Amino acid sequence: MDKDRIEGSANQAKGAIKEAAGKITGDAKLKAEGAADKAAGKVQNAVGGMKDAVRDAIN
Repeated sequence: MDKDRIEGSANQAKGAIKEAAGKITGDAKLKAEGAADKAAGKVQNAVGGMKDAVRDAIN
């Protein structure tokens, strides 16, 4: 498993927590930061998946 996939999943989880905390507290900035972290994590996870697929195809 590629390092980007692990970090991407962690960023998605961190974003989900921030977003939920923002919703609960009514903090729009925290909620937006959480959504951005989740989106960045999804992209990073996808990049890691592509790296894994290329690595598997080469081997």
